[in-house]
Parts: sequence; structure tokens; C-alpha cells
Amino acid sequence: MVYKQYVKLFRRAANKIPAYKAYLADHDFAVNKVRTIEDFTKIPVTTKKTYLQTHDRSDLVWPASFKQPVLFCATSGSTGEPYYFPRNEKLSWQMSQLVEDFVNNSSYGKGRTLVIIGFGMGVWIGGIITLRAFEIAAERVDSQLAILPAGYNKKEIFKALKKLAPEYDQTILIGYPPFTKEVIDEAEEEGIDLKSLNLRLMFAAESFTETFRNYVSEKGGVQSPILDTLNIYGTADIGAMAHETPISILIRRLAIEDPLLYRDLFGQIAKTPTLAQYNPEFIQFEEVDGDIVLTSDGALPLIRYAVGDHGGIMQYTEIAQKFRHYGINLDAEIKKAGIKKPKKNWPFVYVYERADFASTLHGIIIYPEFIKEGLVSKSVSNFFTERFTMSTKTDVHHNQFLQVNLELQKGVEPSDELQQLAFKRIQKSMKQKSSEFAEVSKSKSSDDLLQIVLWPNGHPRYFAPGTKQRWVEK
Repeated sequence: MVYKQYVKLFRRAANKIPAYKAYLADHDFAVNKVRTIEDFTKIPVTTKKTYLQTHDRSDLVWPASFKQPVLFCATSGSTGEPYYFPRNEKLSWQMSQLVEDFVNNSSYGKGRTLVIIGFGMGVWIGGIITLRAFEIAAERVDSQLAILPAGYNKKEIFKALKKLAPEYDQTILIGYPPFTKEVIDEAEEEGIDLKSLNLRLMFAAESFTETFRNYVSEKGGVQSPILDTLNIYGTADIGAMAHETPISILIRRLAIEDPLLYRDLFGQIAKTPTLAQYNPEFIQFEEVDGDIVLTSDGALPLIRYAVGDHGGIMQYTEIAQKFRHYGINLDAEIKKAGIKKPKKNWPFVYVYERADFASTLHGIIIYPEFIKEGLVSKSVSNFFTERFTMSTKTDVHHNQFLQVNLELQKGVEPSDELQQLAFKRIQKSMKQKSSEFAEVSKSKSSDDLLQIVLWPNGHPRYFAPGTKQRWVEK
């Protein structure tokens, strides 16, 4: 049973990791109490603040970790000071498994594949671990892989799409969702016919909606949004923890069509969670009072670690039963979608954007997704990049309003007409996504609740090139 390996990991860490031994002692927790699954769930939860940041790094790792080669990666620092995580080859090898599956499941079949990595290639984990995972997977996959670590650099990516990609049977473009959308939106202007490249897309770092997936798939000429796109649920803490699979994408797309089913699965309909699967041999997730808690081994092992995300855990049998309740045969839908060898034995984790990555307006939690949905359409994509920063402010009369700082496409000049277009699209999306906002709008003018500020492309205040977008200004 998988849980047994994590009980063993706990005991080993409790005996070998000085910081963890001290942490358990501080919580007056006896190691020998943990024998069963139920015992395991009583182990004190760790966090970055209560565990990692209160001990020396050398006391948090396995005794032999720093005697072997390690690679440091840093958090983005979006919730505080950056933290440097040591990792060994184990996490890269684990990620190579998902890479292998994605490459082999291409709707275009086998063939020579160009992989363009558009993640930042600095201290952040995304670019480096993805590069290494593809290098490892290249030895095993059915297709011949060529890898270009372009980094967060549109100029180099456009060069590669124009000069290099046509020499290959298919191209995998990898990057943060808003950055990848920018590349796709600007490709035609750069003289690139994406639809001729048999494009596939891999994302990470944040969630997105099916509207977004449909948009980038259609505009990029992606043949199958289910087989040819994938979003990774990862963190600098432990690497690629879980990832979308064809079956998880299908489940989410089917659920969206029925609000009652959607609510039954995910608990609410105001937000769209990332739905991913994970290999229980690599990582263990738990849901504790609505928070995601993980256990995984690495150079720095984490035992019942609260990563700061909200969501829950489900098994395939549970999901299929809920689908049956609403008259849908999930097994039949999987077969109809052409999904081969679905990993029905792998658990599912659904993850919502963190509450601290949101703004509050008149007591209403406003998530970035509310704004994003208003900007993903053909009518606005020629003008706006979908990158923005929002914040709650007050006017001279101390009335609250939401300010959305919105980035214009390259070469587009700000105007009153564009400001009104953005206002109407975002306002409509916010009303659709939040019944509370729609209700408040009835008694208070929307003009007083929402303010749009347009900024030139790449403006350093909110949209500095080469940085991960910060959706919420604190």
C-alpha cells in the first residue's frame, strides 16, 4: 500500500533530519505513534513559515545531500522573501515521466519534435527542471526530440518558430500561460504560420480556464486541446507535483457544461480549479480543512507540508459515480475522445488560486480569473495581452473600487474607446463569475466599482519583460 512508504519516509526523516526531529519535539509528537494511515494524518503539518524558515538549511536535508551534487532553485518571492530549495536528479527524473507521456500522446503521431522552452532560465525552477526532464525523457520517447531553451524571450522564440520549427514534424511550445498567449497572438504579425507547425502547448505556474485553452488552441492551430495541451501543477518546493492528463482535461470540460455537476465535483462555480493527476509513488496529497497538504521525498524531504494552496483530492471511481448521477457515462466519453490508456488508478487533485492572490471589493473576493475571462476573445485579443495587475483602492470619499492596470499589445496606443471596450468586457465577466458582484452592481454604479488603466506594452511598472506576472498588487 502506497501509504506505507510515506510512513517509512516519516520515520526515517524523524530520525535522520535534525530540523524535523526538533520540530516534532516542539509539538510533543511521539514518532512511534505512527503505524497506520489514521496515525499518519495526525502528524503535525509543516509550512514554509513554521518549519523551513525557522531552521538552518543544512538541518533540513538528508545528511548526505550536500555531499552530492545539488541544484538550487528559488521561489518567486511573491509571498515574502525568496527561499532557496536544493534538489537532486530525482525530481527531474520524476518529471521526465510526465514529459514522456505527453510526447507519446501527441494527436499528430510520432515524428521529429522541436521543444521550445519559454520559462525563465534563471534561479527559478521552471526552466531548468523542464530542460533536464526533456533531456532525460529524450532517451525513452518514441519521437526524436530537439530542445531549444529559449527562456523568457519572445524574440528568440519567434526566430525559432520561423527558422527552425518548419524543419520538424511538430513543435511543443512551453511557457507561462499569459506569455504563451502573447507569442501566439503576435506570431502572425511576425510572419509565422503557427497552423503549419503542428503546435502543442505545455504550461505551468498558474491555472487557466477552458475558454483560455480553446482560445490558444484555435489561434495556434492545436489539433486536439485534450491531447496536445497540458498544465503542470508545480512549485519550487518540490518540482512538478501533478499535471493535467487527457482524462483530467476531459473531465473538467464535461463538468463545465453542467453547473450542478461542476458544483458537485469542485464545491463552487465562481472559480475554475486546475484538475490534475499525480503518481502516488512520487508524492502524496491530502486535503486538510480545504488546504492541500503534501508529502514527498527529495534532497529536502517534506512531510505533511502545507504548500499554501486550496482544493481537494478525488479518486476516479468517485468522479465516475458523480458523472453517472447526472446521466453521463465517463468511460464511454473517454473512449469517444480517443484517450488511450487513461490513468484511472492515479488520484486527482484539484487546486484553486490562493486566497492571498486575490483582491477584496466590498467584502467580495475578486480572483484574477474574473478579469482574465473578459480578455480572452477575438474581439479584444488584438488590443490587450491579457496581462494585468489589479488592486483595491479608495477614492477621496473613501469609497472602494477595483483598479485594473491593463497591458496593451505591442504597437497599440491607449484611447478612450479601448478603455471602454476593456471596461465592458471585464465588467460583464465579473458579473458572470460573481453573483455577489452582480448584486452589488445593482445598487452601486459599476463605474464607481471598476477603473481601467491602460499601459504600454512592457511598461516596467507592472509588465517588466522577463518577469512572472503579478496579478494582484498588495
